[in-house]
Amino acid sequence: MKKMGFMLVAIVAIAVGLLVGTLNSGPVQLNLLWIQFELSLGLVVLLGFSFGLVTGLSMIYLFRVLPLRHQLRKARLAALKQERSATQDSPGISLPDA
Repeated sequence: MKKMGFMLVAIVAIAVGLLVGTLNSGPVQLNLLWIQFELSLGLVVLLGFSFGLVTGLSMIYLFRVLPLRHQLRKARLAALKQERSATQDSPGISLPDA
């Protein structure tokens, strides 16, 4: 199911890319400080979209996912320490599994 969804998204992305590239085929001058390019408008639009998507996903990972993973790691360590201290303090009585 997961593979089928990925294939569907890939086909839609390719179709949208071809559509944007075909409908916006006029040349455009792109000036990046010391470098100048002449590319098609569709390619510039898709490159801008891709750059924005990668930048946004990187920011989300750096500022949301990594801190949450660090917080989870700390909570697991604290729970493990608490569990170890609780088992050391118990008198060695084990409860049967139900």
